[in-house]
Amino acid sequence: MADNTFIRFLKQWDIQLMVLPGLALIFVFSYIPMYGVLTAFKDFNIIRGFMDSPWVGFKHFEMFYNSPDIKEVLRNTIVISLLKFGIGFPAPIILALMLNEVRHMFFKRLVQTVSYLPHFLSWVIVAGMVMSMLSTDNGSVNMLLEKMNLIDEPINFLSLPEYFWSILISTGVWKEIGFASIVYLAAIAGVDPHLYEAAEMDGASKLKQIYLITLPSIMPVIAIFMILAIGNLLNAGFEDILLLASNPILRDVSDVIDTYVYRVGIQNSRFSYATAIGLFKALISVGMLVLANWFARRSGNSLW
Repeated sequence: MADNTFIRFLKQWDIQLMVLPGLALIFVFSYIPMYGVLTAFKDFNIIRGFMDSPWVGFKHFEMFYNSPDIKEVLRNTIVISLLKFGIGFPAPIILALMLNEVRHMFFKRLVQTVSYLPHFLSWVIVAGMVMSMLSTDNGSVNMLLEKMNLIDEPINFLSLPEYFWSILISTGVWKEIGFASIVYLAAIAGVDPHLYEAAEMDGASKLKQIYLITLPSIMPVIAIFMILAIGNLLNAGFEDILLLASNPILRDVSDVIDTYVYRVGIQNSRFSYATAIGLFKALISVGMLVLANWFARRSGNSLW
Protein backbone atom coordinates (compact mmCIF):
# COMPACT_ATOMS: atom_id res chain seq x y z
CA MET A 1 0.00 0.00 0.00
CA ALA A 2 2.79 2.39 0.92
CA ASP A 3 4.67 1.52 -2.29
CA ASN A 4 1.60 2.28 -4.42
CA THR A 5 1.16 5.63 -2.70
CA PHE A 6 4.82 6.52 -3.28
CA ILE A 7 4.63 5.52 -6.96
CA ARG A 8 1.44 7.55 -7.42
CA PHE A 9 3.18 10.50 -5.75
CA LEU A 10 6.14 10.25 -8.15
CA LYS A 11 3.83 10.13 -11.16
CA GLN A 12 2.05 13.27 -9.94
CA TRP A 13 5.12 15.12 -8.62
CA ASP A 14 4.33 18.30 -10.58
CA ILE A 15 0.77 18.42 -9.21
CA GLN A 16 1.92 17.59 -5.68
CA LEU A 17 4.38 20.51 -5.78
CA MET A 18 1.44 22.88 -6.27
CA VAL A 19 0.15 21.85 -2.83
CA LEU A 20 3.39 22.75 -1.04
CA PRO A 21 2.85 26.57 -0.87
CA GLY A 22 -0.55 26.03 0.74
CA LEU A 23 0.86 23.53 3.24
CA ALA A 24 3.71 25.93 4.02
CA LEU A 25 1.26 28.79 4.70
CA ILE A 26 -0.85 26.62 6.99
CA PHE A 27 2.23 25.37 8.85
CA VAL A 28 3.79 28.83 9.31
CA PHE A 29 0.65 30.79 10.19
CA SER A 30 -1.52 28.13 11.86
CA TYR A 31 0.67 25.47 13.48
CA ILE A 32 3.81 27.33 14.59
CA PRO A 33 1.78 30.06 16.43
CA MET A 34 0.00 27.32 18.40
CA TYR A 35 3.08 27.22 20.62
CA GLY A 36 1.91 30.59 21.92
CA VAL A 37 -1.10 28.89 23.52
CA LEU A 38 1.22 28.12 26.43
CA THR A 39 0.93 31.82 27.30
CA ALA A 40 -2.42 30.94 28.89
CA PHE A 41 -0.59 28.82 31.47
CA LYS A 42 2.05 31.45 32.30
CA ASP A 43 2.22 34.89 33.85
CA PHE A 44 3.54 36.40 30.66
CA ASN A 45 5.86 39.34 31.17
CA ILE A 46 6.87 41.22 28.06
CA ILE A 47 10.22 42.20 29.62
CA ARG A 48 11.18 38.74 30.89
CA GLY A 49 10.04 37.14 27.65
CA PHE A 50 8.05 34.03 26.88
CA MET A 51 10.57 31.44 28.06
CA ASP A 52 11.39 33.10 31.40
CA SER A 53 7.80 33.96 32.37
CA PRO A 54 6.67 31.86 35.37
CA TRP A 55 4.36 28.88 34.91
CA VAL A 56 1.06 29.32 36.77
CA GLY A 57 -1.07 26.45 35.44
CA PHE A 58 -4.81 27.12 35.33
CA LYS A 59 -4.64 30.40 37.26
CA HIS A 60 -6.04 32.55 34.42
CA PHE A 61 -8.82 30.08 33.64
CA GLU A 62 -9.87 30.21 37.30
CA MET A 63 -9.76 34.03 37.20
CA PHE A 64 -12.13 34.04 34.23
CA TYR A 65 -14.40 31.48 35.90
CA ASN A 66 -14.55 33.61 39.07
CA SER A 67 -14.84 36.90 37.20
CA PRO A 68 -17.99 38.92 38.00
CA ASP A 69 -18.37 39.59 34.26
CA ILE A 70 -18.50 35.94 33.13
CA LYS A 71 -22.29 35.50 33.40
CA GLU A 72 -22.99 38.65 31.42
CA VAL A 73 -20.33 37.91 28.78
CA LEU A 74 -21.43 34.30 28.27
CA ARG A 75 -25.12 35.29 28.18
CA ASN A 76 -24.52 37.94 25.52
CA THR A 77 -22.28 35.60 23.52
CA ILE A 78 -24.79 32.75 23.54
CA VAL A 79 -27.86 34.91 22.86
CA ILE A 80 -26.27 36.90 20.01
CA SER A 81 -24.77 33.72 18.50
CA LEU A 82 -28.12 31.91 18.61
CA LEU A 83 -29.91 34.91 17.10
CA LYS A 84 -27.34 35.14 14.29
CA PHE A 85 -27.61 31.40 13.70
CA GLY A 86 -31.40 31.20 13.93
CA ILE A 87 -32.01 34.22 11.66
CA GLY A 88 -28.81 34.60 9.66
CA PHE A 89 -28.40 30.95 8.66
CA PRO A 90 -31.80 30.29 6.99
CA ALA A 91 -32.00 33.80 5.47
CA PRO A 92 -29.70 33.13 2.45
CA ILE A 93 -31.43 29.79 1.85
CA ILE A 94 -34.81 31.52 1.70
CA LEU A 95 -33.38 34.22 -0.60
CA ALA A 96 -31.89 31.57 -2.91
CA LEU A 97 -35.23 29.72 -3.06
CA MET A 98 -37.07 32.95 -3.86
CA LEU A 99 -34.57 34.01 -6.55
CA ASN A 100 -34.78 30.57 -8.13
CA GLU A 101 -38.49 31.14 -8.77
CA VAL A 102 -37.95 34.51 -10.46
CA ARG A 103 -38.33 34.13 -14.24
CA HIS A 104 -37.52 37.73 -15.25
CA MET A 105 -33.73 37.48 -15.72
CA PHE A 106 -33.02 41.23 -15.59
CA PHE A 107 -34.86 41.62 -12.29
CA LYS A 108 -33.22 38.46 -10.91
CA ARG A 109 -29.71 39.66 -11.76
CA LEU A 110 -30.48 43.11 -10.38
CA VAL A 111 -31.59 41.67 -7.04
CA GLN A 112 -28.54 39.40 -6.92
CA THR A 113 -26.16 42.27 -7.61
CA VAL A 114 -27.78 44.61 -5.09
CA SER A 115 -27.83 41.92 -2.39
CA TYR A 116 -24.18 40.92 -3.03
CA LEU A 117 -22.73 44.44 -2.76
CA PRO A 118 -22.97 44.97 1.04
CA HIS A 119 -20.66 41.98 1.61
CA PHE A 120 -17.79 43.92 0.03
CA LEU A 121 -18.24 46.91 2.34
CA SER A 122 -16.12 46.97 5.49
CA TRP A 123 -17.86 47.03 8.84
CA VAL A 124 -16.51 50.56 9.37
CA ILE A 125 -18.54 51.79 6.40
CA VAL A 126 -21.61 49.74 7.31
CA ALA A 127 -21.53 50.91 10.93
CA GLY A 128 -21.20 54.52 9.76
CA MET A 129 -24.24 54.07 7.50
CA VAL A 130 -26.29 52.53 10.32
CA MET A 131 -25.31 55.29 12.75
CA SER A 132 -26.24 57.92 10.19
CA MET A 133 -29.62 56.30 9.46
CA LEU A 134 -30.47 55.92 13.15
CA SER A 135 -29.21 59.35 14.15
CA THR A 136 -31.54 61.65 16.07
CA ASP A 137 -30.28 64.53 13.94
CA ASN A 138 -31.85 64.10 10.47
CA GLY A 139 -31.56 60.30 10.61
CA SER A 140 -33.69 58.74 7.86
CA VAL A 141 -35.30 56.15 10.19
CA ASN A 142 -36.43 58.74 12.73
CA MET A 143 -37.63 61.06 9.99
CA LEU A 144 -39.69 58.24 8.41
CA LEU A 145 -41.22 57.24 11.75
CA GLU A 146 -42.12 60.86 12.50
CA LYS A 147 -43.72 61.31 9.05
CA MET A 148 -45.80 58.17 9.70
CA ASN A 149 -46.80 59.58 13.12
CA LEU A 150 -45.40 56.51 14.87
CA ILE A 151 -43.19 58.58 17.20
CA ASP A 152 -43.44 62.12 18.55
CA GLU A 153 -39.72 62.79 18.89
CA PRO A 154 -36.51 61.14 17.57
CA ILE A 155 -35.30 57.99 19.33
CA ASN A 156 -31.61 57.48 20.01
CA PHE A 157 -31.67 53.79 19.02
CA LEU A 158 -27.95 53.19 19.60
CA SER A 159 -28.20 54.39 23.19
CA LEU A 160 -31.05 52.07 24.21
CA PRO A 161 -30.05 48.48 25.13
CA GLU A 162 -33.46 47.05 24.19
CA TYR A 163 -32.88 47.89 20.49
CA PHE A 164 -29.25 46.78 20.17
CA TRP A 165 -29.71 43.06 19.42
CA SER A 166 -32.32 43.81 16.72
CA ILE A 167 -30.06 46.39 15.08
CA LEU A 168 -27.01 44.11 15.22
CA ILE A 169 -28.75 41.03 13.78
CA SER A 170 -30.65 42.88 11.04
CA THR A 171 -27.48 44.72 9.96
CA GLY A 172 -25.51 41.46 9.81
CA VAL A 173 -28.21 39.71 7.79
CA TRP A 174 -28.45 42.64 5.35
CA LYS A 175 -24.68 42.65 4.87
CA GLU A 176 -24.17 38.91 4.26
CA ILE A 177 -27.44 37.46 2.95
CA GLY A 178 -26.70 38.04 -0.74
CA PHE A 179 -23.17 36.71 -0.77
CA ALA A 180 -24.08 33.69 1.38
CA SER A 181 -26.86 32.75 -1.04
CA ILE A 182 -24.42 32.18 -3.94
CA VAL A 183 -23.58 28.63 -2.85
CA TYR A 184 -27.24 27.70 -2.42
CA LEU A 185 -28.14 29.15 -5.83
CA ALA A 186 -25.37 27.08 -7.39
CA ALA A 187 -26.64 23.96 -5.62
CA ILE A 188 -30.21 24.63 -6.78
CA ALA A 189 -28.98 25.11 -10.36
CA GLY A 190 -27.65 21.54 -10.24
CA VAL A 191 -31.06 20.01 -9.51
CA ASP A 192 -32.44 17.97 -12.41
CA PRO A 193 -35.21 20.07 -14.07
CA HIS A 194 -37.04 16.89 -15.08
CA LEU A 195 -37.94 16.40 -11.42
CA TYR A 196 -39.86 19.70 -11.42
CA GLU A 197 -41.57 18.81 -14.69
CA ALA A 198 -42.71 15.46 -13.28
CA ALA A 199 -43.91 17.09 -10.06
CA GLU A 200 -45.82 19.76 -12.00
CA MET A 201 -47.51 17.08 -14.10
CA ASP A 202 -48.58 15.39 -10.86
CA GLY A 203 -50.18 18.64 -9.73
CA ALA A 204 -47.59 19.72 -7.16
CA SER A 205 -47.65 23.42 -6.33
CA LYS A 206 -44.50 25.57 -6.21
CA LEU A 207 -44.31 25.26 -2.42
CA LYS A 208 -44.59 21.48 -2.64
CA GLN A 209 -41.86 21.40 -5.30
CA ILE A 210 -39.58 23.40 -3.03
CA TYR A 211 -40.36 21.19 -0.05
CA LEU A 212 -40.19 17.83 -1.86
CA ILE A 213 -37.50 18.46 -4.49
CA THR A 214 -35.38 21.58 -3.96
CA LEU A 215 -34.70 21.34 -0.22
CA PRO A 216 -33.87 17.58 -0.21
CA SER A 217 -31.59 18.08 -3.23
CA ILE A 218 -29.53 20.82 -1.57
CA MET A 219 -29.63 19.27 1.91
CA PRO A 220 -25.99 18.03 1.77
CA VAL A 221 -24.82 21.62 1.16
CA ILE A 222 -27.09 22.92 3.93
CA ALA A 223 -25.78 20.25 6.33
CA ILE A 224 -22.13 21.13 5.65
CA PHE A 225 -22.69 24.85 6.21
CA MET A 226 -24.75 24.12 9.31
CA ILE A 227 -21.89 22.07 10.79
CA LEU A 228 -19.47 24.93 10.13
CA ALA A 229 -21.93 27.45 11.58
CA ILE A 230 -22.36 25.39 14.75
CA GLY A 231 -18.57 25.17 15.08
CA ASN A 232 -18.45 28.98 14.95
CA LEU A 233 -21.41 29.43 17.27
CA LEU A 234 -19.35 31.16 19.97
CA ASN A 235 -18.02 33.68 17.43
CA ALA A 236 -20.77 36.14 18.19
CA GLY A 237 -18.89 38.88 16.36
CA PHE A 238 -16.19 41.43 16.97
CA GLU A 239 -15.97 44.26 14.44
CA ASP A 240 -19.73 44.72 14.14
CA ILE A 241 -20.26 44.77 17.91
CA LEU A 242 -17.19 46.92 18.59
CA LEU A 243 -18.35 49.57 16.11
CA LEU A 244 -22.10 49.53 16.70
CA ALA A 245 -21.78 49.30 20.51
CA SER A 246 -19.29 52.13 20.93
CA ASN A 247 -21.61 53.67 23.52
CA PRO A 248 -20.63 52.30 27.01
CA ILE A 249 -24.34 52.23 27.93
CA LEU A 250 -24.73 49.20 25.64
CA ARG A 251 -22.00 47.14 27.33
CA ASP A 252 -24.50 45.13 29.37
CA VAL A 253 -26.02 43.70 26.17
CA SER A 254 -23.05 43.89 23.80
CA ASP A 255 -20.03 42.58 25.70
CA VAL A 256 -19.21 39.15 24.19
CA ILE A 257 -16.13 36.95 24.57
CA ASP A 258 -14.20 38.57 21.71
CA THR A 259 -14.86 42.17 22.80
CA TYR A 260 -14.20 41.23 26.43
CA VAL A 261 -10.83 39.71 25.46
CA TYR A 262 -9.96 42.85 23.51
CA ARG A 263 -11.07 45.25 26.24
CA VAL A 264 -9.76 43.45 29.34
CA GLY A 265 -6.97 41.31 27.93
CA ILE A 266 -5.41 43.34 25.13
CA GLN A 267 -6.07 46.96 26.11
CA ASN A 268 -5.01 46.27 29.71
CA SER A 269 -1.99 44.19 28.58
CA ARG A 270 -3.25 41.04 30.37
CA PHE A 271 -2.00 38.82 27.57
CA SER A 272 -2.08 35.54 29.50
CA TYR A 273 -5.64 36.20 30.65
CA ALA A 274 -6.72 37.00 27.07
CA THR A 275 -5.04 33.85 25.74
CA ALA A 276 -6.73 31.70 28.39
CA ILE A 277 -10.18 33.01 27.43
CA GLY A 278 -9.43 32.54 23.72
CA LEU A 279 -8.29 28.96 24.35
CA PHE A 280 -11.41 28.28 26.40
CA LYS A 281 -13.60 29.48 23.51
CA ALA A 282 -11.60 27.52 20.93
CA LEU A 283 -11.89 24.24 22.85
CA ILE A 284 -15.65 24.60 23.21
CA SER A 285 -15.96 25.47 19.49
CA VAL A 286 -13.97 22.37 18.48
CA GLY A 287 -16.15 20.21 20.74
CA MET A 288 -19.32 21.65 19.21
CA LEU A 289 -17.94 21.10 15.70
CA VAL A 290 -17.14 17.44 16.42
CA LEU A 291 -20.55 16.91 18.03
CA ALA A 292 -22.38 18.55 15.11
CA ASN A 293 -20.42 16.44 12.63
CA TRP A 294 -21.26 13.28 14.62
CA PHE A 295 -24.98 14.05 14.39
CA ALA A 296 -24.68 14.90 10.69
CA ARG A 297 -22.82 11.66 9.98
CA ARG A 298 -25.89 9.71 11.06
CA SER A 299 -27.76 11.30 8.15
CA GLY A 300 -24.87 10.75 5.75
CA ASN A 301 -23.94 14.44 5.30
CA SER A 302 -20.90 14.85 7.55
CA LEU A 303 -17.65 16.72 6.85
CA TRP A 304 -15.50 13.70 7.72
